[in-house]
Amino acid sequence: MEHTAEESKEDLAAADIVSELSTKITKTSYSRFNINRANVWDGAIRGFKRSSFDPSHEILVKFTDDEGQAEDGLDTGGPKREFLTLLMYYLRTRRIFDGPEDRKFLTFDSAAARDDEYFHAGRMIATSIVHGGPGPRFLSEMLYQHLTGRTNTDIEAKIEDINDDTMRASLLEISNTATLDELHASINRHSSLLQTAGCFQYPDRVDDKKNIIKDFMQWYFFYRNHFSIQRFKDGLSTLDVIHALEQHASIFRAFMCSSEEQLSSATLEQHFEVQLSEKGSTRRQEETRALGFWRDYLLETQEKQTGLSLQDILMFATGLNTLPPAGIQPRPKLIFQKTSRFPVSC
Repeated sequence: MEHTAEESKEDLAAADIVSELSTKITKTSYSRFNINRANVWDGAIRGFKRSSFDPSHEILVKFTDDEGQAEDGLDTGGPKREFLTLLMYYLRTRRIFDGPEDRKFLTFDSAAARDDEYFHAGRMIATSIVHGGPGPRFLSEMLYQHLTGRTNTDIEAKIEDINDDTMRASLLEISNTATLDELHASINRHSSLLQTAGCFQYPDRVDDKKNIIKDFMQWYFFYRNHFSIQRFKDGLSTLDVIHALEQHASIFRAFMCSSEEQLSSATLEQHFEVQLSEKGSTRRQEETRALGFWRDYLLETQEKQTGLSLQDILMFATGLNTLPPAGIQPRPKLIFQKTSRFPVSC
């Protein structure tokens, strides 16, 4: 499928698209979540299943500490973003996902299907994206291409991505055959497995083993999981997110799949709005000196000299450990206080 003309525009950004989607959010109504950091999933699934939950309502999050007491402070964006960040982290560990940490596939689980977890997972991701939270950043490229209706022949799953030991060993054996006789003998040994996947055949050339493996992988990752994938897409249709992904697949890829792009000190610095005192004042001089130390600290953190990461700093300031598709609104402020020598998150 060809990319749309709109997707090719250089000035089109994920934040612009999410901003349009977020017009559906009603700021005067709330969906409430009571979350304990020791069991984020439990509080999240209760909230998403609650009959009063509406993804078009603003999200209000209240965290509880280990003793079950509500934490002080109102949700001005930070608690919501932290909750959505934690939710995306715990989502990748759920039974509905399989495969390596950075390229997960959906896999069928009967208990999860009864609980409609595939739908809720898709809904959580869509809700997070539109409400200013992060994307999952762990879906496999193949799954993402499948969800958005695109086909890229350069992106293929690896045999090593199959967690089932028997299936993985069978495919590796077929893949490693060197002659046509060896290939046919291997196919005979694994005929039941290949018949189940609908790709049992005796090819005329050794190289045709690649087609057998490719067909098996399509069955393993997609055809046998059709129900799971469809319910996941149904969840992603929340707030019209699936249509945005289909129309702008390349723009959202970095937020849905693992990305090699790292947060830099310059990028993090740009996201903070610096509030300085009046020009010429003594206070202003002190603040600009401290601002230099702040920028040095970001550079040293990037160079791994501080014991923290730039993601740690971003999380402390905003409740996010990655930049979200919507951007960070409102921008975090860098304020120089007289009452504290140490950073304070407001």
